[in-house]
Amino acid sequence: MSLLDRHVGFVHALREAGLPVSLAEGLDAVRAMEVIDLTERESLRAAYAATLVKRPSYRPGFDTLFDLWFPASTTGLSGPGRATGPDPQSAEVPELRDRLAELLADAGDSIGEMNAFARAMVERFGRQPAGPGRQNWFSYPVMRALSPETLMARLLAEVLTGQERGGMAEKVARQRITRNIKRFEEAVSTDVRRRIAEDSGIERIARSAVRPPLEHLDFLRITREDLARLRREVHPLARRLAARLTVKHRLGHRGRLDFRRTVRASLSTGGVPLTTFNRPRRPHKPELVILCDTSDSVASFAHFTLLLTYALREQFTKVRAFGFVDTVDEITRFFVPGADVAEAMTRLTKEADMVRFGRTNYGHAFERFAERYGDAVGPKTSLLILGDARSNYQPPALETLKRLSAGARHAYWLNPEPLAQWDSGDSVATAYGTVVPMYECRNVAQLAAFIEDLA
Repeated sequence: MSLLDRHVGFVHALREAGLPVSLAEGLDAVRAMEVIDLTERESLRAAYAATLVKRPSYRPGFDTLFDLWFPASTTGLSGPGRATGPDPQSAEVPELRDRLAELLADAGDSIGEMNAFARAMVERFGRQPAGPGRQNWFSYPVMRALSPETLMARLLAEVLTGQERGGMAEKVARQRITRNIKRFEEAVSTDVRRRIAEDSGIERIARSAVRPPLEHLDFLRITREDLARLRREVHPLARRLAARLTVKHRLGHRGRLDFRRTVRASLSTGGVPLTTFNRPRRPHKPELVILCDTSDSVASFAHFTLLLTYALREQFTKVRAFGFVDTVDEITRFFVPGADVAEAMTRLTKEADMVRFGRTNYGHAFERFAERYGDAVGPKTSLLILGDARSNYQPPALETLKRLSAGARHAYWLNPEPLAQWDSGDSVATAYGTVVPMYECRNVAQLAAFIEDLA
């Protein structure tokens, strides 16, 4: 494969993984390669990173794909940085563990040797037969055979000979060894991916090797750890949403007619009011009502929207939040200022009255909301509905939703399902979309785009 083919494939893989790389940035990378030594692999990595990576969160995915498209070697034991010490293919496991211990205890000058040793260990232990003439590669057999974590006590004893345990010296040594163990694990994983790519094709393994960036993670598939990271993204989005709704309010309606100024100005035109004047509108922070589907089918999306609800409380005059499955309850009380978000969500699942029979019923939830909390929606209110519009084939209560949306200043619906799945099965997305404008909102990037479109 030529360098041009690798460049084109690498840039395409970055885009498929969710990293925003424009045509101009791809050309910038090509220009950068004109002024570096292409035989220096790390210089090539740095040139690509400087021109293509916009945010620190993109760097892990970039490095993974770079290692696939520009591998350090194409065989486990050839090229510079060949592993020193015992022969990796014939030495006994205790000898190999001794060599690994030497590398883990090093202060960081033998990264090349560690990478070469990792490649040799994958060659020795990572191969698993998968049928006649076929083989698979795995990291687990390598880590099981060498078990680097079990070397910690031995290494600490060697490093701290004659020194007091539990002090700063032990802390520094433990951190260094832990960091080197992680480097070894990453080197093994990198070489396993490289070997799989050689057997199955780089494009195939690239699609599964990299998780999308945080802002492109699907709300319906995010993990608890992802939610913790998303908390940092929520507050800027809440501020932008509040600002957009305020702008729409300010530009959408002029103030009341200023009769005195209009009559005074008409004196210059013979009493004919050719120019009218309006009173300036008072500064206004909009009110917000959120209706959120909290059923299990959209549990991850519900968690994110509740994080958003918590952040929005600081940006609006009044925020009232309601959760529903097949009936509805106000959940604003769980998000008082200063409350811990995780604790609030735990209390919500235990104390809120949102479930009758456990099957999502949008129609009944809308009717109960109109009956119990209809006065929450008024001419100063923005209504935001969050859910997948799947109502288990129950009546959708479209007329009730029409009355609610007609009474609000603005009404929007964010749906976490892909557009292609709307109206499939028990989905009534299009029917609800004719009443309240519905937007696909599967990730933070789409939420940000929705907010920008409000201007």
